[in-house]
Order: sequence, then structure tokens, then C-alpha cells
Amino acid sequence: MKQLSRILVVGLVVLGFNNIQAQDENNPWQISLGLNAIDVYPTNATNASYPTGTLFSEYFNANDHWNILPSISYISLSRYVGDGFSVGARGSLNRISKLGDVQADDLSHYAIDGLIKYNFLQGTKIDPFLEVGGGYTWVDEIGAGTVNGGVGINYWFTDFIGLTLQSQYKHAFEDYGVRHFQHLAGISIRFGGTDTDGDGIYDRDDACPEVAGLEAFNGCPDSDGDGIEDAKDSCPNEPGSMEMNGCPDSDGDGVADKDDACPNEAGLAALSGCPDADGDGVADKDDDCPSEAGPAENNGCPWPDTDGDGVLDKDDQCPDVAGTVANNGCPEVTEEVQKQLNEYARTILFDTGKASLKPESTSVFVDIIRILNEYPTANFTVEGHTDSVGSASTNQRLSEARANAVRDFLINEGIDAARLTAKGFGEDRPIASNNTRAGRTQNRRVEINLIK
Repeated sequence: MKQLSRILVVGLVVLGFNNIQAQDENNPWQISLGLNAIDVYPTNATNASYPTGTLFSEYFNANDHWNILPSISYISLSRYVGDGFSVGARGSLNRISKLGDVQADDLSHYAIDGLIKYNFLQGTKIDPFLEVGGGYTWVDEIGAGTVNGGVGINYWFTDFIGLTLQSQYKHAFEDYGVRHFQHLAGISIRFGGTDTDGDGIYDRDDACPEVAGLEAFNGCPDSDGDGIEDAKDSCPNEPGSMEMNGCPDSDGDGVADKDDACPNEAGLAALSGCPDADGDGVADKDDDCPSEAGPAENNGCPWPDTDGDGVLDKDDQCPDVAGTVANNGCPEVTEEVQKQLNEYARTILFDTGKASLKPESTSVFVDIIRILNEYPTANFTVEGHTDSVGSASTNQRLSEARANAVRDFLINEGIDAARLTAKGFGEDRPIASNNTRAGRTQNRRVEINLIK
């Protein structure tokens, strides 16, 4: 039995110290030191040398039965290993002058114990626990192994300092061993937690263990102090609002400064926070006409209508001449204009039998050119006609030559060649009788007709 108890004690101590390094919890270490009291009486021991009472009799009779050394007389060290369990060791000393109802001669008392402790309410202010273990106790020169069991309570004043009260029964199997209760009262200190960043939050509970932070954010920082932790703050170095994900909005337009192209002017989200005074969808900073609505294609300015014909210059083929919408902003050649144009054309004179223009025709060309310039997009056919004098083939060639002569003259005076074609009809289209001189005169003519 003696050998068995020693093996048990050693096993418990080894088990405890092997598990001390098992985990790394917040403040895993607890050291306790204070007073211990040895009470032999309520153990129900059957030893004639020191008669005792029945188990737990006069359990609180400290005056008659407790042995107390008026100084720090115990120290224990334990480590939390998880799930409410701690392991550790305790050493204690005392002077025994009361063995039950027998007075003793100040016997020395020394004990070393290994312990396994279970805390029922780990992490609370009031922290009851159950303890079992084993150890070795010396009374004077006589030592014996013990198996221990007891209960206790910690009351934590702070996260680190508390009061510990404990009572345990230590059972010695050897006949010469002293069975006894040991009561302990002392101060306990918890320590050993790792706080890498020094922010007062242990690494185990610190979501940002490498960076000092705030308890409100589980140890993570709020660099700009806006109440939004950096990890969730889109602008961690500038104080902002929750609505802006931690970013400032200087102009209060609902667009964070970091996304606001005009951070000091309230604007529209659709325009990256810039204003649009005329509401044309072009930000004022890009709008050449910020007070007049206009399309983006024209830099925010309205398209001009220089000639005021209702057709914008961008669509107006004749932007400087008033025209009609149907004719793309260009004036339309009316029947009256066509009539006037041919009245002028029919007065163009040629040398007899030739395609050469007579000088006196110059003045009429001025009027013709003026009309053609008024209708810059209209295309015309210059038509040559003859009377029936001479052969038809000769008259055909002459009509063609005269039509081309007029066309060439107009082109030389600045009329776009693409607008003019020339065609001769010879004697095929008379407008009067060729049997009279007056009729033949009318048939020898040039016409300028609109191509429709």
C-alpha cells in the first residue's frame, strides 16, 4: 500500500506538469498563496494516538482543532488546460499542536501535492471548483502519501486578482500517516496570457493580434476614430460615416469623397458627385454651356441653327441659308424660281451656227449664278435646243455643244461641276412653230432645269 500511494502521487504530479504546456489560453496560469489550516479531528480516524470525532464532526471548530501558522504557509501554481480543467502543484507547511483532542509538541508539517482542478463556471466572477489529486506529507520526520479531494471557490475582484477559499480531505493509506483536512485561504493571481500587440486584449480573443486595437472591435484598430474598424472601413485613415462605409462626404451629396469627382460641390451620383445646373446630363465641369441644356455630343451646348430655318446646323446641308426640313435645311426650288431661271437662260446668246457665247450674255449669267447659289444642294441639267433649219444631226451636235458651253461657263464661275449636267436635244423639243421666224427664234434656246 505504501508503494502504491507513492506511485499514485508521482503519477499525478507528472501528469500535471506534462499537461502544463498543453494549451495557451488567456491568463492560463494561476498562482495562489496564503494561510492553511490543518484539522485532524473530523476525519473519523481510528488512531488511539490522537482520538478524533466522526467524519465532518465539529468541522468548523477552528478554535479547538485547527492548526494555523500565522504567516504565508502555502503556495500553489496551476495552469488551465481547457474545458474547465487545470493542473498544477501546491506546497504547504504548518506547525501541528493539536491532533484531534490531543495536544502535540509543535510538530512540523510539510506537504507537496499534485492537483487536477475542475472549474464549474470558468471565466465568471464567482468561480467554484472541485479538486482531486495526490501528494506526500511529512509530519516531523515521518512521511506518507495521500490522495486528496476537496472543493473551493474563487472570487475574482478583477480579471487578474481574486480571493480563494478551499477545503480538502487528504487521506493517508499508511497506518502511521496522518489523515486530515486542510483548509486554505489566500490571494490568487492569474497571468500568462499573450498580448502580442499590447492592446490589452489577449491574442486568443484578439481578431487582430499583430495590430493594437480596441476591445469594441475584438482587438482590431480604428485608425481614424470614426467608430468603424479598419477592416470594414473603405477609408481607414479618414473619419467618415457608417453610411459611406467609413469614408467622408464633404459636400453631403451621398457620394463618398474618394468616388466624388467634385468633392466640394454637391452633385449627382450618376455624374460621380458633380453638379449639372442645366439638367442636360453633362456635368458642369465638362459642360461648355452649363446654363443651357445641350447634348453631350456638343459638350453640353445646344446645337446652333445659324439660318434659323428649324434645321440644326449639324443636320443642315445649308447651314447659312434658310431652307426647309424636307430638303435637309436647304431652300427648295419652286416653280416660280424654275420659271425665272429659264427666262434668264433663254436669253443666253450664241454666235450664229456656233457654240460660242456672245459677250452680251455675261449679264444674264450673273443672275443665273445668283439663283444657283441660293440653292447650293440642288442639281440642274443644262439643256440645248435648236430650230429645224439644217440637218437633224447637225442640229443635235450644235445643241450639245451649246449646252456644254453654258455648263463650262457656270463651272468656271464657281458652280460645283457635280451639280450640273449638259444634254442636247437638237430640234426634237420645239416650243414654237419652226415655220415662222419668230417661232424658230424661240426654239433656239438653252434651258436650266432642276433635276428632281
